[in-house]
Amino acid sequence: MTRLTGNALRVTVLVGENDTWHHKPVYAEIVHRAHAAGLAGASVFRGIEGFGASSLIHTTRLLSLSEDLPVAVVIVDTDERVRAFLPQLDELVTEGLVVLDDCQVIRYAGREAEPGAGGATAGEGRPW
Repeated sequence: MTRLTGNALRVTVLVGENDTWHHKPVYAEIVHRAHAAGLAGASVFRGIEGFGASSLIHTTRLLSLSEDLPVAVVIVDTDERVRAFLPQLDELVTEGLVVLDDCQVIRYAGREAEPGAGGATAGEGRPW
């Protein structure tokens, strides 16, 4: 498990849930690439309403014609590791917003994997 405390960089990627990369949701591709790059963690949050550069409001409210809800992918790691990952975001995010914020990691702890258990544990994949 990556150890992360103190100064860090948070990248937030805002895209539409229907945005795709080679027939796969772009938010899922971002998470998988972040994992492959060894970043500390990534989480995806689905918005209930929002608008972006197109000024079209996307909402979950009934009678709305829009179903392309906003999705935020949040990744936290060291400044160096996040900045090294930015070219991949540049490739993947053709519509949306990418924001960098300095932050302080107070606690970063996951569940310990049980002996003989394969795969990810419930605590992995969360940047906090």
